[in-house]
Amino acid sequence: MRFLTEPTTDLTYSDLFLVPSRSDVTSRLDVDLAADDGTGSTIPLVAANMTAVTGKRMAETMARRGGLAVLPQDVPLDVIRDVTAWLKTRHAVLETPVTLSPADTVIDALHLMGKRPHGAVIVVDDSGAVGGIVRAADCEGQDRFASLASVMRQPLVLDAAMLDATPDGDAGPGLRGAFDAMDAAGTDFAPVQRDGVLAGVLTRKGALRSTLYRPSLDAGGRLKVAAAVGINGDVAGRAAELLAAGVNVLVLDTAHGHQQKMFDALAAVKGLNPGVPVVAGNVVTAEATRELIQAGADIVKVGVGPGAMCTTRMMTAVGRPQFSAVLECSAAARAAGGRVWADGGVRYPRDVALALAAGASQVMIGSWFAGTHESPGDLMQDAGGRQYKESFGMASARAVQNRNQREGAFEKDRKALFEEGISTSRMFIDPARPGVEDLLDMITAGLRSSMSYAGSADLASFRERAVAGIQSAAGYEEGRPVPQSW
Repeated sequence: MRFLTEPTTDLTYSDLFLVPSRSDVTSRLDVDLAADDGTGSTIPLVAANMTAVTGKRMAETMARRGGLAVLPQDVPLDVIRDVTAWLKTRHAVLETPVTLSPADTVIDALHLMGKRPHGAVIVVDDSGAVGGIVRAADCEGQDRFASLASVMRQPLVLDAAMLDATPDGDAGPGLRGAFDAMDAAGTDFAPVQRDGVLAGVLTRKGALRSTLYRPSLDAGGRLKVAAAVGINGDVAGRAAELLAAGVNVLVLDTAHGHQQKMFDALAAVKGLNPGVPVVAGNVVTAEATRELIQAGADIVKVGVGPGAMCTTRMMTAVGRPQFSAVLECSAAARAAGGRVWADGGVRYPRDVALALAAGASQVMIGSWFAGTHESPGDLMQDAGGRQYKESFGMASARAVQNRNQREGAFEKDRKALFEEGISTSRMFIDPARPGVEDLLDMITAGLRSSMSYAGSADLASFRERAVAGIQSAAGYEEGRPVPQSW
C-alpha cells in the first residue's frame, strides 16, 4: 500500500479512502479472496470468539462459505468436543435443518423457526424421511397446541444425488438444476433427501452461493473450526484436548497479548507440536508482533479497544487507532514470516477492504455478526416489534461472571471491580440481511469491487497496489449514501 500523502498521525478506517487504479481485472468474480496465512480460508473473514457471536451454527455457516469461526475460551471442553464432532459431520453444501416430528405442536415449531434465516421446520417421520414442512404462514390462525401433522404441507423434495459433483469435480450443473427446480415450483427452499432420508436443506440463494464460495475444509473434507484458549490455568492441557477434538486453528487470546503469561502460553502450546496454525493476541505494535512470532505464533491478532462492545480506551486510554495498528503490525509480521488478523473496529465493507489493503491476512468480526440468526443469542423483540439479539464485551460483567463461575463468591466479587466492556447491547436483525450469509455476501461483494478498482486479482496484489488517501470528517460524510432528499 502507498499513500497519496504520508500520514502524520495514527489513523482509523474512517480516516481513509482508496483511489482507483488502472485495472486489467475484467470481472469481480475473477478475484481470489483466499487467505495466505495457512488456515485454508477461502474468504478472509473470521467470526470472533465472543460468546454472543460464535456457536455451532455460526461455525458451520462460516466454514461452509469459506471463512472461519473461533469458539470462545469460556465454553466447557465437553461442549467443545460435542460441537466439533457435530460440525465435522455437517454437509459442505446443504444447510442443517430444524426438524420436528408430526406429533410435535405448532408452538414448538414457532419457537424454532427463528433459528434459521429460511424460517422453516422440516417434519420427519421415525425413519428420517421428509413428511412435510411448516413455515410461519402455515401456523397463522392455528391452535398453538395443534399437531404439526395437521398443518404441515408437502414441499418440493430434491434428491441429493443431483448435487453430486461431476467426474471433473464440478458441482455447478447440479446446483443450477436444483435452483431451476425450486424456481419452477415457485419456492425458495427445499428439503434434500438421500436414499429416502433427510440430508439437509437448500435454498435458492444457497444454490447460488455454493457456486461463488468454496467451503473451508480439512484434509478429510470436513468443515474447519477454530477455538480459543486463555493464558491462565492449564493452557497445554486445554490445547491438547482441543487438538484431540479436531480443532483446526488454536487462538491464544487475552486483552493484553504483549505480556509474559502469553509467552509462557505460547511455549506450552508449541511444545505440543500442534500441527495447526497458532494465533496469539491482542497487540498493536510492531515490537509486540515480532516478539510473538519469534515465540512461535503463526498469526498475531491486532486490535486493542476498537470493538463495538469494548470500553478499554475510555477506561484506560490504552489502545491505538486500528488502521495504523494493522498497517504497522502486518509489515512487521510479514518481515518475520508471520501474518496478522485485524480484530475489531469494522462496521462497513469498506473497513474490511482497508484492513486487508493494510496487510491483514484476515479480518475478525464480532458484534456485526451478533445480530444474525446464526449467533447463539435468543431472538427478542423491542416495544416496536423490531427483532434483536443481545451482545456483550468479553471483559464485561456478563462475560466475567461466566468465566469465574467456579470461583468463590469473595474472589468473584473482587474481580467484578475490574470489569470492562458493555454487558448488554442490542444488535438489531436487519430484515434485508437477517443471516450471516447475507452479511458475507455484502462484505465480499464490496471487497471484490474494491480489489477490482485497484486492479488486483488476489489479496497479495491488493496489498501491493492499493493507494490510500487521508480524508476529513466532511470527506467521509460525502461518501455516505443519502436515504432521503435534503
